[in-house]
Amino acid sequence: MSPLPAEPPPRAEPPPPPRDPRSVRHSPAATARRTADLVNALADETAGPGDIAALLRAHGENDPVGLTPHDLAGLRQAAGRLREVFAAGTTTDAVTVLNRLLHEHTGPLRLTSHRGASPWHPHVDPDDDAPWPEWFLASSCLALAVLVWTHQRPPGGICAADGCPRVFVSQGSGRDRRYCSRRCATRERVAAHRRRHSPAQESGPSAHPHLQCCRKRSGT
Repeated sequence: MSPLPAEPPPRAEPPPPPRDPRSVRHSPAATARRTADLVNALADETAGPGDIAALLRAHGENDPVGLTPHDLAGLRQAAGRLREVFAAGTTTDAVTVLNRLLHEHTGPLRLTSHRGASPWHPHVDPDDDAPWPEWFLASSCLALAVLVWTHQRPPGGICAADGCPRVFVSQGSGRDRRYCSRRCATRERVAAHRRRHSPAQESGPSAHPHLQCCRKRSGT
Protein backbone atom coordinates (compact mmCIF):
# COMPACT_ATOMS: atom_id res chain seq x y z
CA MET A 1 0.00 0.00 0.00
CA SER A 2 1.46 3.31 -1.01
CA PRO A 3 1.77 5.92 1.77
CA LEU A 4 -0.76 8.68 1.88
CA PRO A 5 0.50 12.00 0.52
CA ALA A 6 1.55 14.47 3.18
CA GLU A 7 -0.92 17.24 3.83
CA PRO A 8 0.34 20.68 2.84
CA PRO A 9 1.17 22.94 5.75
CA PRO A 10 -1.60 25.37 6.67
CA ARG A 11 -1.34 28.65 4.88
CA ALA A 12 -0.57 31.54 7.15
CA GLU A 13 -3.33 34.14 7.38
CA PRO A 14 -2.25 37.59 6.26
CA PRO A 15 -1.92 40.08 9.12
CA PRO A 16 -4.85 42.45 9.56
CA PRO A 17 -4.40 45.86 8.00
CA PRO A 18 -3.04 48.47 10.40
CA ARG A 19 -5.68 50.52 12.14
CA ASP A 20 -5.99 54.07 10.94
CA PRO A 21 -4.81 56.19 13.90
CA ARG A 22 -7.31 58.87 12.86
CA SER A 23 -10.14 56.56 13.96
CA VAL A 24 -9.22 57.08 17.61
CA ARG A 25 -10.61 60.61 17.61
CA HIS A 26 -13.97 59.31 16.37
CA SER A 27 -14.36 56.73 19.15
CA PRO A 28 -17.28 57.21 21.59
CA ALA A 29 -14.89 57.75 24.51
CA ALA A 30 -12.88 60.40 22.66
CA THR A 31 -16.03 62.14 21.46
CA ALA A 32 -17.48 62.13 24.99
CA ARG A 33 -14.27 63.69 26.36
CA ARG A 34 -14.48 66.36 23.66
CA THR A 35 -18.08 66.97 24.69
CA ALA A 36 -17.14 67.48 28.34
CA ASP A 37 -14.28 69.83 27.43
CA LEU A 38 -16.54 71.90 25.18
CA VAL A 39 -19.37 72.05 27.75
CA ASN A 40 -16.85 73.35 30.30
CA ALA A 41 -15.24 75.82 27.91
CA LEU A 42 -18.55 77.17 26.63
CA ALA A 43 -19.71 77.83 30.20
CA ASP A 44 -17.07 80.59 30.29
CA GLU A 45 -18.73 83.66 28.82
CA THR A 46 -15.34 85.21 28.08
CA ALA A 47 -14.41 82.38 25.68
CA GLY A 48 -14.61 83.63 22.10
CA PRO A 49 -14.85 81.87 18.73
CA GLY A 50 -11.06 81.60 18.52
CA ASP A 51 -10.82 79.87 21.90
CA ILE A 52 -13.45 77.28 21.01
CA ALA A 53 -11.93 76.75 17.55
CA ALA A 54 -8.55 76.06 19.18
CA LEU A 55 -10.17 73.51 21.47
CA LEU A 56 -11.82 71.78 18.52
CA ARG A 57 -8.45 71.57 16.76
CA ALA A 58 -6.92 70.12 19.92
CA HIS A 59 -9.52 67.36 19.70
CA GLY A 60 -8.59 66.57 16.12
CA GLU A 61 -10.95 68.69 14.04
CA ASN A 62 -9.38 69.65 10.73
CA ASP A 63 -9.12 73.18 9.44
CA PRO A 64 -10.86 75.28 8.47
CA VAL A 65 -12.57 75.64 11.85
CA GLY A 66 -14.19 79.00 11.28
CA LEU A 67 -16.63 79.85 14.03
CA THR A 68 -18.81 82.94 13.91
CA PRO A 69 -20.46 84.65 16.89
CA HIS A 70 -23.71 83.05 15.71
CA ASP A 71 -22.04 79.61 15.79
CA LEU A 72 -20.75 80.33 19.27
CA ALA A 73 -24.22 81.25 20.54
CA GLY A 74 -25.62 78.02 19.11
CA LEU A 75 -22.81 75.96 20.62
CA ARG A 76 -23.49 77.49 24.04
CA GLN A 77 -27.16 76.58 23.73
CA ALA A 78 -26.24 73.01 22.78
CA ALA A 79 -23.81 72.83 25.69
CA GLY A 80 -26.59 73.83 28.07
CA ARG A 81 -28.75 70.95 26.82
CA LEU A 82 -25.88 68.48 27.12
CA ARG A 83 -25.14 69.61 30.68
CA GLU A 84 -28.51 68.11 31.61
CA VAL A 85 -27.12 64.66 30.76
CA PHE A 86 -24.14 65.16 33.06
CA ALA A 87 -26.39 66.54 35.80
CA ALA A 88 -28.61 63.44 35.78
CA GLY A 89 -28.16 61.59 39.05
CA THR A 90 -29.13 58.13 37.83
CA THR A 91 -28.82 56.05 34.70
CA THR A 92 -32.57 56.27 34.14
CA ASP A 93 -32.50 60.07 34.36
CA ALA A 94 -29.55 60.27 31.96
CA VAL A 95 -31.34 57.99 29.49
CA THR A 96 -34.50 60.09 29.73
CA VAL A 97 -32.58 63.25 28.81
CA LEU A 98 -30.63 61.52 26.03
CA ASN A 99 -33.76 59.99 24.50
CA ARG A 100 -35.39 63.43 24.42
CA LEU A 101 -32.35 65.06 22.82
CA LEU A 102 -31.96 62.24 20.29
CA HIS A 103 -35.65 62.53 19.37
CA GLU A 104 -35.65 66.33 19.06
CA HIS A 105 -32.21 67.09 17.61
CA THR A 106 -30.89 64.15 15.59
CA GLY A 107 -31.68 62.38 12.35
CA PRO A 108 -31.26 58.82 11.02
CA LEU A 109 -28.01 57.00 11.75
CA ARG A 110 -25.60 57.06 8.82
CA LEU A 111 -21.92 56.36 8.13
CA THR A 112 -19.57 58.93 6.64
CA SER A 113 -15.88 59.32 5.85
CA HIS A 114 -16.16 63.05 5.11
CA ARG A 115 -15.33 62.39 1.45
CA GLY A 116 -12.37 60.19 2.36
CA ALA A 117 -10.84 62.65 4.83
CA SER A 118 -11.41 60.31 7.79
CA PRO A 119 -12.16 56.66 8.57
CA TRP A 120 -15.80 55.59 8.37
CA HIS A 121 -17.75 56.53 11.48
CA PRO A 122 -21.40 57.12 12.46
CA HIS A 123 -23.23 60.44 12.37
CA VAL A 124 -26.77 61.41 13.32
CA ASP A 125 -26.67 65.05 12.19
CA PRO A 126 -28.38 66.00 8.90
CA ASP A 127 -25.28 65.96 6.68
CA ASP A 128 -21.51 66.41 6.66
CA ASP A 129 -21.88 70.17 6.32
CA ALA A 130 -24.35 70.63 9.17
CA PRO A 131 -23.88 73.80 11.26
CA TRP A 132 -21.48 73.50 14.17
CA PRO A 133 -24.17 73.54 16.89
CA GLU A 134 -26.15 70.73 15.20
CA TRP A 135 -23.00 68.65 14.71
CA PHE A 136 -21.89 69.19 18.33
CA LEU A 137 -25.24 68.24 19.85
CA ALA A 138 -25.82 65.23 17.58
CA SER A 139 -22.32 63.73 17.84
CA SER A 140 -22.27 64.26 21.61
CA CYS A 141 -25.66 62.59 22.12
CA LEU A 142 -24.55 59.59 20.07
CA ALA A 143 -21.28 59.19 22.00
CA LEU A 144 -22.91 59.59 25.42
CA ALA A 145 -25.64 57.12 24.45
CA VAL A 146 -23.00 54.54 23.49
CA LEU A 147 -21.28 54.99 26.86
CA VAL A 148 -24.58 54.33 28.67
CA TRP A 149 -25.14 51.27 26.46
CA THR A 150 -21.61 49.95 27.09
CA HIS A 151 -21.30 50.56 30.83
CA GLN A 152 -24.97 50.66 31.98
CA ARG A 153 -24.33 53.75 34.10
CA PRO A 154 -24.51 57.53 33.66
CA PRO A 155 -21.92 58.68 31.11
CA GLY A 156 -20.56 61.37 33.42
CA GLY A 157 -21.39 63.86 36.10
CA ILE A 158 -20.76 67.30 37.57
CA CYS A 159 -17.81 67.79 39.90
CA ALA A 160 -18.71 67.32 43.58
CA ALA A 161 -16.08 69.80 44.73
CA ASP A 162 -17.52 72.90 46.38
CA GLY A 163 -17.86 75.70 43.83
CA CYS A 164 -16.70 73.67 40.80
CA PRO A 165 -19.27 73.48 37.97
CA ARG A 166 -17.14 71.41 35.59
CA VAL A 167 -18.52 68.24 34.02
CA PHE A 168 -16.56 65.05 33.46
CA VAL A 169 -16.86 61.71 31.68
CA SER A 170 -17.05 58.52 33.74
CA GLN A 171 -14.13 56.14 33.23
CA GLY A 172 -15.21 52.63 32.29
CA SER A 173 -17.00 50.44 34.82
CA GLY A 174 -14.87 51.09 37.91
CA ARG A 175 -15.80 53.11 40.97
CA ASP A 176 -18.16 56.02 40.53
CA ARG A 177 -16.21 59.16 39.78
CA ARG A 178 -17.09 62.27 41.80
CA TYR A 179 -14.57 64.94 40.79
CA CYS A 180 -13.51 66.48 37.50
CA SER A 181 -9.81 66.26 38.33
CA ARG A 182 -7.28 65.09 40.92
CA ARG A 183 -6.82 68.71 41.90
CA CYS A 184 -10.48 69.04 42.95
CA ALA A 185 -10.42 65.66 44.71
CA THR A 186 -7.31 66.65 46.68
CA ARG A 187 -8.76 70.05 47.55
CA GLU A 188 -11.92 68.42 48.92
CA ARG A 189 -9.94 65.89 50.98
CA VAL A 190 -7.86 68.68 52.49
CA ALA A 191 -10.97 70.73 53.25
CA ALA A 192 -12.67 67.73 54.89
CA HIS A 193 -9.56 67.04 56.97
CA ARG A 194 -9.45 70.65 58.15
CA ARG A 195 -13.14 70.58 59.08
CA ARG A 196 -12.63 67.44 61.13
CA HIS A 197 -9.70 68.99 63.01
CA SER A 198 -10.89 72.59 63.31
CA PRO A 199 -10.77 74.26 66.78
CA ALA A 200 -14.58 74.60 66.77
CA GLN A 201 -14.93 70.86 66.18
CA GLU A 202 -12.41 69.99 68.90
CA SER A 203 -13.98 72.31 71.48
CA GLY A 204 -17.57 71.21 70.82
CA PRO A 205 -19.57 68.94 73.14
CA SER A 206 -18.72 65.83 71.13
CA ALA A 207 -15.00 66.45 71.72
CA HIS A 208 -15.46 66.16 75.51
CA PRO A 209 -17.83 63.26 76.25
CA HIS A 210 -16.74 63.14 79.91
CA LEU A 211 -18.13 66.65 80.38
CA GLN A 212 -21.50 65.52 79.03
CA CYS A 213 -21.55 62.70 81.58
CA CYS A 214 -20.76 65.14 84.41
CA ARG A 215 -23.58 67.43 83.30
CA LYS A 216 -26.06 64.56 83.27
CA ARG A 217 -25.10 63.45 86.76
CA SER A 218 -25.30 66.99 88.10
CA GLY A 219 -28.64 67.63 86.42
CA THR A 220 -27.32 70.54 84.31
